[in-house]
Amino acid sequence: MPARHDIDAERELWDTYAQSTKDKVFDSDPVFCWTQYAGHGPGPELLGDPTTALEIGCGTGRALAYLAQQGIKATGVDLSPVMVEHTTERWGPTGAQFICSEALEHLSNSTETYDAIYSIFGAVWFTDPAKLFPLIVERLNPGGVLVFSQPPAIPGAYGPQGMYKGGFAGKAMFTYRYSYTPRKWRNLLLRASFDDVDAQVLHAPKPGHIGTLIVRAAAG
Repeated sequence: MPARHDIDAERELWDTYAQSTKDKVFDSDPVFCWTQYAGHGPGPELLGDPTTALEIGCGTGRALAYLAQQGIKATGVDLSPVMVEHTTERWGPTGAQFICSEALEHLSNSTETYDAIYSIFGAVWFTDPAKLFPLIVERLNPGGVLVFSQPPAIPGAYGPQGMYKGGFAGKAMFTYRYSYTPRKWRNLLLRASFDDVDAQVLHAPKPGHIGTLIVRAAAG
């Protein structure tokens, strides 16, 4: 497994992403969807009926704003200060709170607990699950749930996958994405003391297109 690269370099990558999605933050409405296809797949019901929720790697903040509008105390964590500035300005009036922090750091230092913690193509995809899942268990209330979605692993390509941003020329900005089979995700979660783990790939709305890995696990 590669050593974790400098967090400042990764933050620069996500600041660049935040600038590229600024219009998406300010010109869109709150929406909650686990997949990369609009109107496809389950919605926030996978979270159960939480009164508090934490999104790790909250990106454009639209899902968090949706939950806040439903009366849920919704908190988001994102590594990029640029993104947090944008989402706070756009979605702060809904009651959603945005915190600039690396996911592992926030979960290690915070004393807050939640009914639901989730990630939509977010921090679970970009963080070593062996480090992340035990911290999430500690931050969930009894009976709380972790739900996350991301693209499924490419067959035969499992574990941390290094990825450069913007092709293979220019300044080296990169991150790691973690990909496993549904069975491996289930075993990782059970090892971290989760119960009732369901991990499966939801097929895309068009045959032959990329599906979505959706995983749900309950805290004991």
